[in-house]
Amino acid sequence: MTTQQEKAEAFRALHSQAFVIPNPWDAGSARVLAALGFKALATTSSGFAFTLGRLDGGVTLDEVLEHAAALDRATDLPLSVDLENGFGAAPANVSVAIAQIAETGAVGASIEDYDPDGYLYERDLAVDRIAAAVDAASALNFPFTLTARAENHIRGNPDLDDTIARLQAFEAAGADVLYAPGLASVAEIRAVCQAVSKPVNVLARPGLSVADIVGAGGRRISVGGSLAWTSVDGFVRAAESIRDAGDFSALGVRPPLGEWLDRS
Repeated sequence: MTTQQEKAEAFRALHSQAFVIPNPWDAGSARVLAALGFKALATTSSGFAFTLGRLDGGVTLDEVLEHAAALDRATDLPLSVDLENGFGAAPANVSVAIAQIAETGAVGASIEDYDPDGYLYERDLAVDRIAAAVDAASALNFPFTLTARAENHIRGNPDLDDTIARLQAFEAAGADVLYAPGLASVAEIRAVCQAVSKPVNVLARPGLSVADIVGAGGRRISVGGSLAWTSVDGFVRAAESIRDAGDFSALGVRPPLGEWLDRS
């Protein structure tokens, strides 16, 4: 088995070039993505919440810790965890979340500047929270990769100037990777990437290719909950066909589970 130190070093090294980091929602999807040849994995808060029958933001830190440990056990790949807002507004909450997620085997995590009560943190507090996360990560005995998220573009405030200012402040506070989910165009991605010097994570979306994102300066590309939703969509379409037409033809799929799940 690969050690946490080795995973952490491998994950850091991946950021020297562009790569895609897909987002599994359970151990099975993690094993499939590993078998398909991806080099690292990141959790999806919305996809995980769905497995519990909840909406995004409806899980506890303890549940995320258990989930992260299960994904870490499922593969030998580096794992970064979506810690949402750190499960509390205070910087101290963020510190605890980073320290505890490291105990699950994860080698990275993201912290966002949005509170589940429905508002963006003021910039100074948002920076203090990232600084607390940096301090907690620095206290670990392996190179933990901290991603700082500016949520403007998916929280109803698509202010690119403010997003860039927040990311620059997060970089100055010591974040290793910068992330503004919801950037909609090559021009927006390029503007963010040119404004900072740390690797930028970009959320994939229809209409943007890997070549587009990398050409604009993106270093890491994640898919968020989208892979989970494509799976759910196929499930619902098959179930609706059964319900409405008595048609079981969609049930003929036989994926090669033996190839994907065998770890012998």
